[in-house]
Amino acid sequence: MSWLASEARLSEDGATASARHAPGQREGQTISSGAGAGRRFYLDLHSHSTDASDDAGGTVEGYLKWIVARRKRGYVVDGFVLTEHRQFDPAVSYDALAEQYEVVVLRGAELETEVGHVLVYGISEEFSRRFDLSSVRLPSEEIFRVARETGGFAVGAHAGRASIGLAEHVAGGYNVEGVVEAVETLNGGSSDAENALALELAQEHGLGCVGGSDAHYVSAIGRCLTAFAHPIASIEDLVAELASGDYYPITIEETREAGSA
Repeated sequence: MSWLASEARLSEDGATASARHAPGQREGQTISSGAGAGRRFYLDLHSHSTDASDDAGGTVEGYLKWIVARRKRGYVVDGFVLTEHRQFDPAVSYDALAEQYEVVVLRGAELETEVGHVLVYGISEEFSRRFDLSSVRLPSEEIFRVARETGGFAVGAHAGRASIGLAEHVAGGYNVEGVVEAVETLNGGSSDAENALALELAQEHGLGCVGGSDAHYVSAIGRCLTAFAHPIASIEDLVAELASGDYYPITIEETREAGSA
């Protein structure tokens, strides 16, 4: 998209940081106006809409309008990923709305496994054939493995929450080694204690850390983000950036331009 090419051009010498840094502990972060040289690309990796999630109250266009309003106040949100519960329809597209509001809109899914919820990006036809996405007891090891094998990437959602997060299951003996590559350590719907537990899990096992708002309502979108080294215009770009390991979680407050009212 032309607007993305002009607005999301990032410097090769921009900020770099380890995916394992906690918020406030990152190295070399710089932020500038717009999505220009010298700063990272900020994407909310976890959100739900009224289009497909029955527990959501926010519309996709409502999210887009909210992000535009936040930008006017100096916050930097480049886009978001819709991760609707237990489903993925490849025919659905928000490209026209994304172009209209100049906000990246991508799509993944939040699936349910025996060890909690998993965010999957890059859901292929083969992946959808292999699993009943509506199931609430999907086999976690296969979900992580097949996502990777079919060109996608899977992340343990809200990893610090009881029952539906990985940390509790790891404490009970679940082995993440060689299975899980990243977990959500900054979730907008989790408590500070839950996010801290998720971060502890990631640090102990050397996992990448991502951020997502888990928005179900308009005012929550973009609250928590993931900072990437390069601009992202497609789900393929997102999968490549996640596979690189060069990303970290960030709050929207940390993106605000210095001196903005």
